[in-house]
Amino acid sequence: MVKLDIISDPICPWCYIGKTLLDAALRDRPNHPFTIHWHPFQLNPDMPRQGMDRRAYLEAKFGGKDAAVQAYLPVVEKAAEAGLDIDFEAIKRTPNTLDAHRLIHWAGIEDRQTAMAMALFRAYFQDGRDIGDHDVLADLADGLEMDAAVVRRLLASDADENAIRTSDAQFREMGISSVPTFIVNGQHAVPGAQPPDLWLKVIDEITAQLDQAAGES
Repeated sequence: MVKLDIISDPICPWCYIGKTLLDAALRDRPNHPFTIHWHPFQLNPDMPRQGMDRRAYLEAKFGGKDAAVQAYLPVVEKAAEAGLDIDFEAIKRTPNTLDAHRLIHWAGIEDRQTAMAMALFRAYFQDGRDIGDHDVLADLADGLEMDAAVVRRLLASDADENAIRTSDAQFREMGISSVPTFIVNGQHAVPGAQPPDLWLKVIDEITAQLDQAAGES
């Protein structure tokens, strides 16, 4: 198997789109060699821990709602092409994603990491839920048959906070400044939301290399 690392933030629309496009390729190649691992990257590392009002966030980042609408038009168009219905109007708060990243980490321990990452994307972009809220995160955990009571206790502590921040910092030191970034086999970085055709080519090349190596052994 070949490790595919996904560096992502659950409030990054391009990350949601990028994983959806990757999934289209994986469905076409059900025997693909990838094992997927998710890693944290906070788009807004200085966001207050309680998050902030979405309108105030857009005002600060883009200078107003109209400018934000223009900035997000390519996202909406690309999401529609990928078959996703992103409802930006439903999002009332922009969260700090440290706790969401902790939840993805804990889900990985129970082999539910990808399912949790996708649940967070859907909760935020389709349902407009505040994924910085502990009640929301515990509910998402419960939906994946994780122990919500344990998750609540962990969220109330500082468990794994330093590990998440350290991992985020390490990727920045590697030169990663935007997400999603996919790293194939610890060697090749694939930035951005790439089309399924590119992923099919990558999968086919890797599969051919693995087959050749197996034949020579």
